[in-house]
Amino acid sequence: MSWYVHERTALADALREAGPTAPTLCAGWEARHVAAHVLLRERSPRVGVGLAIPALTPQSDRLTAELADTARDAAGFAALVDQVARPASRWAPVAWAGDAANLVEFYVHTEDVRRGAGPVPPRNLDPELTRALWDRLVRMARLSYHRSPAGVVLVVPDGPRKAVHRTRGEHGTVVVRGEIGELTLHALGRGAAATVELVGAPEDVAALQAVLPGG
Repeated sequence: MSWYVHERTALADALREAGPTAPTLCAGWEARHVAAHVLLRERSPRVGVGLAIPALTPQSDRLTAELADTARDAAGFAALVDQVARPASRWAPVAWAGDAANLVEFYVHTEDVRRGAGPVPPRNLDPELTRALWDRLVRMARLSYHRSPAGVVLVVPDGPRKAVHRTRGEHGTVVVRGEIGELTLHALGRGAAATVELVGAPEDVAALQAVLPGG
């Protein structure tokens, strides 16, 4: 099963519950901007390229803002979310990649919307979904933490652990402990909204937090 399909539905549900102008964990974005971003990422080659090439990011941002502006009212937002809820064309490049390109994207943006207005309890995730998230997390975590001078070990209580980044210089290692969904949020810069515990020397924890936005 492709778990990103499940998370697409969860995102659409979260968007509908939140409404167009609800705050999110994405700085400067309301729920309508998240919806616009997700839709354009799948269906606009120009936005897809802009996400991959920094020089083209302003173009991507402009197109996202323009689409979000069409969804300020309830009717426009409902139409936009209905498009988000529908699967992308099977010819879309991101559709070919399945969970590899889409699972973390949909999971994290669902939580961006759910947690934007303040703390909420974590969702009760299917064990198979968490295993799929862990598989993606350990692959992307090396990039997520690569700027940290402190080493990083991800630990799931009563579950797996993985060293994802080595120490540099005189620094030690920080253990980031939490459930898999929460660790995923931390690695993607949403640590301030994630239920995780950072264990390590204070200077090492500070060094990690200094280079990971929201960590």
